[in-house]
Amino acid sequence: MKTLLSRLARWAILAVPLVLGQCMHVPELGALADQGSTSQRRIVVDLGEQKARLYHQGKLVAVSPISSGREGKSSPVGRFSVIEKDADHRSSLYGNYVRDGKVVKENIDVRKGGRPSGSKFEGVPMPYFLRFSGAYGLHAGRVPGYPASSGCIRLPKRHAKRFYDAVRLGTPVIVQR
Repeated sequence: MKTLLSRLARWAILAVPLVLGQCMHVPELGALADQGSTSQRRIVVDLGEQKARLYHQGKLVAVSPISSGREGKSSPVGRFSVIEKDADHRSSLYGNYVRDGKVVKENIDVRKGGRPSGSKFEGVPMPYFLRFSGAYGLHAGRVPGYPASSGCIRLPKRHAKRFYDAVRLGTPVIVQR
């Protein structure tokens, strides 16, 4: 009996990390983008957790840290769907004024203040943009670990590309607190 318990204890010590490791493993997207219809896919953004999750046929296939809207510039909450995809999107509201290739006024909101003469507006890059409501979308950007955006949902670039490649127009996007 003592030998049996000893074997079971050793087996448990070896097996538990393997089992737990399987629970925490999120499968690679791999060819998910090539599997046709996106009717079985959805993106769920949890603002409290600062995470975005991609589901396919009800199964979790990707998780990403995010940075949502900061205080005073909150991200919209509700049920939406992807209404635009743009891999090389640039902001039409936030960016820099540039003259002769040099920044003359940085970090501006085009709705505030004037444009320096001879300059042009250059919007902040928002790669892998998935618009889901008005000016809001998911896109690649800085993810410091807390809400810091002007309302969009930022993801690390590699995650933004994976989400972008895996969905099509009409994919549900659920943003919750």
